[in-house]
Amino acid sequence: MMKLGFIGLGIMGKPMAKNLIKAGHELVVYDIVKENVDILVEAGAVAASSSKEVARQCDIIITMLPNSPHVKEVVCGENGILEGAKEGTIIIDMSSIAPLASQEIAAACAKKGVKMIDAPVSGGEPKAIDGTLSIMVGGEKEVFDKVYDILMAMGSSAVHCGDIGAGNTTKLANQVIVALNIAAVSEAFMLAKKAGVDPKLVFDAIKGGLAGSTVMNAKIPMILDRNFKPGFKIDLHIKDLNNAIETGHKVGSPLPLTAQVMEMMQLLHADGLGQNDHGGLVQYYEKLTGDEVVSQ
Repeated sequence: MMKLGFIGLGIMGKPMAKNLIKAGHELVVYDIVKENVDILVEAGAVAASSSKEVARQCDIIITMLPNSPHVKEVVCGENGILEGAKEGTIIIDMSSIAPLASQEIAAACAKKGVKMIDAPVSGGEPKAIDGTLSIMVGGEKEVFDKVYDILMAMGSSAVHCGDIGAGNTTKLANQVIVALNIAAVSEAFMLAKKAGVDPKLVFDAIKGGLAGSTVMNAKIPMILDRNFKPGFKIDLHIKDLNNAIETGHKVGSPLPLTAQVMEMMQLLHADGLGQNDHGGLVQYYEKLTGDEVVSQ
């Protein structure tokens, strides 16, 4: 087993780090929120005072942070990983950020002899807890092969998708599909409710057919229970869709449906609902109709 660094102990990072400890790895952790660090120390990790200090102690460092600027700061900023890292250190960035940002950060790492792969995840908090995340990876295949067993302590699959940035491009495709799926489910189930058909019975009738999906299976029970406790927040999905649209503009791939759903999420954010689970997108339709998608 290995001594690993882990930086970023939020909704996703905390259970992912715990699974690495359960797998027998020694963990050195850092987060700007002390309470999160304390929870991991109780689970058996060692606390570090900065990202630089994590890098001084570990040859492989995992980062799980909100967005591109946070990863740049943690890796390249003052008291960052590159200030403490030795040549040959490997950074596994599991944050969901813009692919071009991954490429820029990896280039800065390469100047110091540090290897970086981008390895964003799909599955939200439940799969982070279970250790069954889907992990999509960009970077050198040799580095991917070296850290594969580490990734599989947190996920049920890890797929090498190409060069640096390919992991985050794959994640953006994932997030587009999930967002549009949630919007379609919300729109359809509001139609059923307004037409006087019990949404629970509609779910039971269609979930085994072509319209069935992992998204529908996960989100409709939450929606029917009015449970919008975040496994993945609307505000974070807005971040991902912004990155998708920005990337689409740069590579010449139009995203009209993505832009529409992002604006729906922006309305919920403006109404103070951005910290809700992204299944709360149904509330957009509830605001339009003055009705709620609940079982009759």
